[in-house]
Amino acid sequence: MGGRLPAGAGRELSLRLRLLAAAAGIVAVSLLLSGGLTWVLVRDLELQSAQEQLDRTIVTTRPLVLHQQCLIKTGAPTNTGPATCRLDDPIDYQERLNVVASQLGGNRLLLLNRQRRIVFDSAGQDTAGQVISVTPSKRVTGVAEARTMLGGQVYLAAATTITPARDPLGAAYVVLALPQGAFAAAAANDLVPRLLLAGGAALLLAMLLVLLVSMSLTRPLAKLASAAEDIAAGNYSRRVGIRGTDEIGTLGAAFDRMAEAVERARKAQREFLANVSHELKTPLTSLIGFSQALVDGSIKTEVERTRAATIVHEESERVLRMAQELLDLARVEAGSISLHITAVDLGGQLQQELAIVRPRADGRDLVLEMDVPADIPPVAADPERLHQILDNLMDNAVKYAPSGSKVVASARLSGGLVEAVVSNPTGPHVPDPDRMFERFYRADASRSGAAGGVGLGLAISRELASAMAGRLWADIDGTGNLRVHLNLPAAQARPVAPVNVGPAR
Repeated sequence: MGGRLPAGAGRELSLRLRLLAAAAGIVAVSLLLSGGLTWVLVRDLELQSAQEQLDRTIVTTRPLVLHQQCLIKTGAPTNTGPATCRLDDPIDYQERLNVVASQLGGNRLLLLNRQRRIVFDSAGQDTAGQVISVTPSKRVTGVAEARTMLGGQVYLAAATTITPARDPLGAAYVVLALPQGAFAAAAANDLVPRLLLAGGAALLLAMLLVLLVSMSLTRPLAKLASAAEDIAAGNYSRRVGIRGTDEIGTLGAAFDRMAEAVERARKAQREFLANVSHELKTPLTSLIGFSQALVDGSIKTEVERTRAATIVHEESERVLRMAQELLDLARVEAGSISLHITAVDLGGQLQQELAIVRPRADGRDLVLEMDVPADIPPVAADPERLHQILDNLMDNAVKYAPSGSKVVASARLSGGLVEAVVSNPTGPHVPDPDRMFERFYRADASRSGAAGGVGLGLAISRELASAMAGRLWADIDGTGNLRVHLNLPAAQARPVAPVNVGPAR
């Protein structure tokens, strides 16, 4: 055994693995994108929350700063105003502000003058004189906000005003600042584990779903591949039976239709070869038999030798005619014929065909009639090929109409098309109008090939009509007469130029 998988199973497994790998990559990229977007959203929310917290904290910090401005009160409150005090020494004032800043957690305390330049920084004097631009807050009334660089680091800041004249440093703003990175780090520490957990769960779920989807995809695809190999090996009856409204179901239905068409084509090919063999067998047998009789001298009298030579000649012509019709059919179906399309008088052509078959019609007591209006326009057709079509139609009508009956050739204008109709009674053997144009079809299967031809004329005629942008079909009218219709486009007012016609189909 060797532990090897069958070819179909190996292909299915390989396809499933590729689907899983592709899905894993897609899920990974999706998780990275969603994680990044989530991180941005959470960080922005954290920053907004931190800014709002700073805005509220600065409101409570302002009284603490104001409390440190006076060292000694010099008066008591009166009805006309607050108590007065002597301003603190700037150096002592800064020391007392540092004590206040140490009680503010991680917040950085700053004072700004009227020009918004830093006059005090609880983190040191390196930022002295730096300008901080503040804008009014939309969250808390009376508070301004800023986002600034301090010591090479981005800070969120909230500010509120104080009276410069009552501040030992002449400050006009009290500012609280907090590093923005602290919030980002806090958000990352809180969010990353959750994102990893959610991402892992999503990845496992996605892999499971992809596995289920891949199984639903690979099984019908493997079935299609196996069926295609069977058809390639000659099993034309193989079908997949996959149905549905999705792409796989549509593909399965199309595959089955293709397989049916291939099977019909192969069956038609086999029947064609069998019919050709059968049609050739009879004349070839006669040729071999009579030629052998002439060679070995078994035919004694001159009359018998003349009869044998005549049969040999007729059968040889029959084989040649069959070969020529097969060649014509192959050339028409392959689209390798060249047509000289021009304006052809259909009435004159029908009259000529009637004259050709009249001797045979008289021999069978048939009445030939033609009903063509005088104003019928010419048709756009190849004269030689039109003669071939009409000759086949008239020959069949005279050959199969019962003795003493009537054959009618008519024409009429229908829209932009000219329709010619050959009508005749059918007799006891009524042909099938839908099968008349099949190769080797005969309404009377017992009729000999010598009398009834080989059954290729109508097949060739239909292909020629199609090559000339026309149509050939048959039906049975209410009286039981067989009518064969030929539609061809009416010719233009001026002569139609010769053209080369491509494939007939």
